[in-house]
Amino acid sequence: MDFKTIMHLGRFKDIAVILFRYGFDDVLNRLGFPTRHLPGVRHPQELETSTFERIRRALEDLGPTFVKFGQMMSLRPDLLPYPLIQELRKLREDVAPVSFSQIRLVLEQSLGKPLDEIFSQFEEEPLASASMAQVHRAVLARSGKAVAVKVQRPGIGHVIKKDLYILEIIAQEIHERLEDFRVYELPNLVRELRRTMTRELDFTLEARNIRIFRANFQNVDRCFAPRVLDPYVRRRVLTMELIQGRRLSEVMGQADTAEKLQLARLGLKAMVKQILEDGFFHADPHPGNILVTDEGAICLLDWGMVGRLSREMRYEIIDLVHAIVEKDSDRVLEIILTVARGGGSAEDRSLIHREILDLLDAYHGIPLEQIDLGSLLMDIATLLRDYKLHLPSDLAMMIRSLITAEGTARELAPNLNVVKEAEDLVARLSMERWKPPELLRNVRRTLRHLGQMQREVPPRILQILDKMQRGELNVRFQHENLGDLRRTLDNMSNRLTLGLIVAAMIIGSSMIITTGVEPYLFGYPALGIIGYLISGLFGLWLIVTILRSRRF
Repeated sequence: MDFKTIMHLGRFKDIAVILFRYGFDDVLNRLGFPTRHLPGVRHPQELETSTFERIRRALEDLGPTFVKFGQMMSLRPDLLPYPLIQELRKLREDVAPVSFSQIRLVLEQSLGKPLDEIFSQFEEEPLASASMAQVHRAVLARSGKAVAVKVQRPGIGHVIKKDLYILEIIAQEIHERLEDFRVYELPNLVRELRRTMTRELDFTLEARNIRIFRANFQNVDRCFAPRVLDPYVRRRVLTMELIQGRRLSEVMGQADTAEKLQLARLGLKAMVKQILEDGFFHADPHPGNILVTDEGAICLLDWGMVGRLSREMRYEIIDLVHAIVEKDSDRVLEIILTVARGGGSAEDRSLIHREILDLLDAYHGIPLEQIDLGSLLMDIATLLRDYKLHLPSDLAMMIRSLITAEGTARELAPNLNVVKEAEDLVARLSMERWKPPELLRNVRRTLRHLGQMQREVPPRILQILDKMQRGELNVRFQHENLGDLRRTLDNMSNRLTLGLIVAAMIIGSSMIITTGVEPYLFGYPALGIIGYLISGLFGLWLIVTILRSRRF
């Protein structure tokens, strides 16, 4: 155990207590963490809830890093069952606002001036508060413009850094010790979480995301993001124009049918444009992140997490929908295996092909505009999960974002269909591939790759042949999943060695007892008695270890 881990033992214990409280002691025991002396108190009502709800509540109690991990996992329908994803969507960040004196200190340190020189007004009560930041209304001293100022909570970077270190250790232990969890590739997911949270802690990157979206939507009516005021943006401070409006979550229960239909169409078309045309999309477009202005426009907030799709990936998505409508199972399988990673053996391909045929039967004869795209994508994600095929994180994020947008649209207008609304855009993008500029782009890319291969492949082949001729060609291979076997053999050899030592000490002590050599203890040679005591203690410890492992 290194010094850094020792420094965080208190936090490890806090995590173990919370997991124990919510009934996850089996996981703790399997990880080798003793639970008998944990001080956590269990409440019967907590254990009576479903496993998925207990997972969600435990993550909330564990703090912002674990909440963010749960939120990120809710974007992975290719990894988790849909009921768990639905539960993780409920994750809340109920935290008390930071005192204004602390917020003032962050602002003045970041902007390099006294607060009164920058803002003529600054409301101490935040408009919104979350685990990583809170938003205040203010008025700029120079222009008199009303703004929203997002300020990072003091010390949150240190808390997240510490929790990420602990989470990496836990994920690695789970991956190595619990075979049934390996399919989730937790260490990779935690590394992805580290990248995501590191970016979210830098508000200059969020400002850049907003600028990209505004550029993409500059010619789109009634859909926008707040304008960023660059002179007042730093790593821990983000200043934007203040948008007056109501949260979409509030509007959903108040607006009339015509307004709801208009908002649903506007939101769906905006999401489809972000995904298929721009390849740059908001990763969490839930109703709480959308404002509706008095003019009926929608404003997207919270651009800390975004997804990106390459041009090739966007075309694959369009092809996938068309292949499903045409019941082209071979093309569907080809696209799935192209974009997914893992699996793909001959046996898997045969089984997946059969599953795809069953999937296509459910959509056979249904016109494109009547397909429930959310259900279709979820069926594909379930298929991938069953065969341990994993999507690139951005593609999984896209599925989750589109499902969220479609679900919100259906709440506003139950009869609205995302494919029908996107039909014109999909048709236009499908045709763009065959236009001369796009064909020329593909030819150039292909020629560039061929030129690179022509330069690199012949010298490498000559190197291989030269090494073979000199007998210097080495083939390296990497074993997988033998860590458990190595640990088992280590434990067996250690116990066997200790058993032999105990036996030798007993035999040696017995021989000393028979010699009658002085000094004496209880009427027997003292050296023999001490040998018996030491071998007895070692033997007792060995027996207890074997019994506790439950492997005998």
